[in-house]
Amino acid sequence: MKNFLIAVAFLLGTATASLAQKADFEPEIAAFEAQPAPAANSIVFVGSSSIRVWNGLTEAFPGKTVVQRGFGGSEMNDAIKYIGRIIAHDRPKQILLYEGDNDIGQSNASARDVYARFTTFFALARKMAPSATITFISIKPSVARKQFLATQAEANRLIKTYLSGQKNASYIDVYTPMLDAGGQPRAELFQADGLHMNAQGYDLWKQIIGPALK
Repeated sequence: MKNFLIAVAFLLGTATASLAQKADFEPEIAAFEAQPAPAANSIVFVGSSSIRVWNGLTEAFPGKTVVQRGFGGSEMNDAIKYIGRIIAHDRPKQILLYEGDNDIGQSNASARDVYARFTTFFALARKMAPSATITFISIKPSVARKQFLATQAEANRLIKTYLSGQKNASYIDVYTPMLDAGGQPRAELFQADGLHMNAQGYDLWKQIIGPALK
């Protein structure tokens, strides 16, 4: 246990020492912890607003115990900071992560930055939930952030390649189906802000993500 705690502290320190948090998500994390613990072997969705504002997520996949742990505006380092508290509470059999969108769109992170942060998240999640399947939902293309398409695609590629060499890990591609024939984000999938998805966008995600759930 002592060695485990040292390893976790090292990974957290490496990820966050030089990166100040842009928002305080403590109230949201505390609210998650205050909720009754779900059944063991739950499926936990962690991530930014694409997870937080997914209305009906917990009911979207019948027969699955789905837990919604999104906190809007978060970046990969926020997921790293709080993942221990989320996992300890929810005891998942699968962790689905949606982050990286804001790293690139808010903080102008490079694809390599996002990749490095993800591998830190993966290492922590693996230590905390050794038998859980860790799944990355690819960074989505959006109308509001179409100037970042190349960076998003490269970050997705790096993470997909990394996961292909890991056990109990998977990658879900929502990026490609959200592009039109011209390689641009499909506007019909988004709300008026061009960033957050509408019901049609989430219906598409449901179709893509459902088969990947354990």
